[in-house]
Amino acid sequence: MFHRKSIEERIAERQAKLPPLKEGKHFEHGPAKFVFVSLLVIVVLVHFGGLALVMHFYS
Repeated sequence: MFHRKSIEERIAERQAKLPPLKEGKHFEHGPAKFVFVSLLVIVVLVHFGGLALVMHFYS
């Protein structure tokens, strides 16, 4: 349409221009990283809170 390249061709060209990814330094999706780290922090805090609560009532 209108002599444009297909979306696949444009994406492939854009990705070809990117530098190679460094091993262990890349997370594919930024928001997913944020959600993952947030949930991890929440789980750790809830576990420590539960542990403190149990220690307080059963000591």
